[in-house]
Amino acid sequence: MRSESTPADGPVLQLRGVVKRFGPVTAVDGLDLQLGRAEVLALLGPNGAGKTTTVEMCEGFITPDAGTVSVLGIDPVADADQLRTRIGIMLQGGGAYPGVRVGEMLRLAASYSADPLDPDWLLETVGLAGHEKSNYRRLSGGQQQRLSLALALVGRPELVFLDEPTAGLDAQSRLAVWDLVAALRRDGVSVVLTTHLMDEAEALADKVVIIDHGAVVAQGSVSELTSTADPVISVRCASGIDLDILEDRLNDPRVSVSAVRPDRFTVTAPVSPELVTALTTAVAEQNVLITSLRVEQRSLESVFLDITGREIRA
Repeated sequence: MRSESTPADGPVLQLRGVVKRFGPVTAVDGLDLQLGRAEVLALLGPNGAGKTTTVEMCEGFITPDAGTVSVLGIDPVADADQLRTRIGIMLQGGGAYPGVRVGEMLRLAASYSADPLDPDWLLETVGLAGHEKSNYRRLSGGQQQRLSLALALVGRPELVFLDEPTAGLDAQSRLAVWDLVAALRRDGVSVVLTTHLMDEAEALADKVVIIDHGAVVAQGSVSELTSTADPVISVRCASGIDLDILEDRLNDPRVSVSAVRPDRFTVTAPVSPELVTALTTAVAEQNVLITSLRVEQRSLESVFLDITGREIRA
């Protein structure tokens, strides 16, 4: 049931100037965020960027130090009990009692809702139909993930928070989760998705928000984010090539050359006929034959790495 404070055309989720500190560390720094109804938002960022803290403030588990958080028109901390009946939360760590059976846990969660989904149907939908009597601790990691997803959905939420929903799943289960997220969107449910899988964000998200050091550093649709970046020229050669000589020969500060394998490399730059001509000429000067050359739109992963850096963070 929709609250009077959340009209159909209003934002389902809105953060304005949100700040959260833990001692001397600022985990979230003036964050602005907005999500509409029946939209899927992928929240991306490197480790330590502030994703988990942001989501936990939206869920009402953490109180912000500054700024405002509105979820379905509700203050998630002040009105936590009211909010809990309208959102679903999928925890990466499981979310079930260790000794409980799968069917018992899902039916217990369903009993808290006025209009739950049918637990038997949901177990079949997430691929756990044969495990209703299985003890939770005996499930594989992927099966625990699927139960966690079922627990998040059984109460027919208006907004779902999914934390790494396909972590540990095989290819078939992963596609089944993708189909389920798409079905939620079609049914008018909004989804906040955190993931490290860029192809997952590309496949599911209406809007991508990249945060780093607690602040939004880029946002937009996948096509908006990738179309603003320079394309990539992928080149395969019949033999190895000296990329240092190649880059010196091209002599353009806008051009970045990266090795893929000894006989393959990529060139990132504003693409033009002149650049392609200069590139093929420079390769030919090394007496190397180009066997394949393709101009490709940048992937979300490459844009993400350019924005946040390529170093591994603790």
